[in-house]
Amino acid sequence: MLGKGMRKMLAIETKGLTKQFGKCTAVDSLDLVITEGQIYGFLGPNGAGKTTTLKMLCGLIKPDGGEIKFFGRDFQFGDLDLQTTFGYLPDVPGFYSWMRPKEFLRFSGRLFQIEKEALEKRIDELIDLVGLRDANKKIGSFSRGMKQRLGIAQALIHDPKILFLDEPVSALDPIGRAEVMEIIEKLRGKTTVFFSTHIISDIERICDQVLILNHGKLELHETLENIKLKFPIHAIQIEIAPANVEDFVHAVKEETWLSTVSDLGEGKLLLGFKDLAQAQVGVPRVLGKLGIALRKFDSAESTLEDVFLKVVNKA
Repeated sequence: MLGKGMRKMLAIETKGLTKQFGKCTAVDSLDLVITEGQIYGFLGPNGAGKTTTLKMLCGLIKPDGGEIKFFGRDFQFGDLDLQTTFGYLPDVPGFYSWMRPKEFLRFSGRLFQIEKEALEKRIDELIDLVGLRDANKKIGSFSRGMKQRLGIAQALIHDPKILFLDEPVSALDPIGRAEVMEIIEKLRGKTTVFFSTHIISDIERICDQVLILNHGKLELHETLENIKLKFPIHAIQIEIAPANVEDFVHAVKEETWLSTVSDLGEGKLLLGFKDLAQAQVGVPRVLGKLGIALRKFDSAESTLEDVFLKVVNKA
């Protein structure tokens, strides 16, 4: 972790990053600013350009235009020196099925010319990190979740400053997904993590910042906290005795701050409002006049799914 007062560097910066396949523009003038040490969730519908973006950043696809920088240094297609800056795990990683985990990591480490003693220490650290200490069997017998965990270890073998993950949990069951997310979360502050996913709840759980790509364009880049501020839901949910619902609804409809009222059943009501402060004062006042006890009062907040659908489906 960085010390207090120390300025964080830009881990990744792109300007006008563009990729076309024939007449299709997969990535359209993409500008990214990614700060070191944080976890970034990369969202977008199918065909939005997420995988193409990741492959350009990893030097696997040559951009048709734009610039890429890692920690202020220009990165060009075929630049082998800067490729050691990052690790990459594709959505379907490949392994030598006859190898065991340590053998595979040892082979991967030698490709980076890591000195033997340092490599063995790194392998032990990573085996512990991904929870494969007791899995000393051939990779061909691994479950999908175990392979994903081993893939993360392989991507981290050379201690990269940036880790790119393409749909790391898309084919996993809930237990396997939770295990992989826990591993990613442990990297916060140590490695910049940039991962694409369709699973919005995982982003809400561990990410510091969210990016939404749609039709090759970056539509949103915000912290989760700022997203809630930028996309507020003007509604509150209350709960009263079911027998009192009709009287309350009749009375509250006369209030000028109210925009909508919906009966959710079992005494629960969703109230849309024009002004939160007025609603917070107005609801107890109306209830007090009617002598109705308030059982529950909650402010509704935007979920990331609400925001995603709003951004992607905007006109």
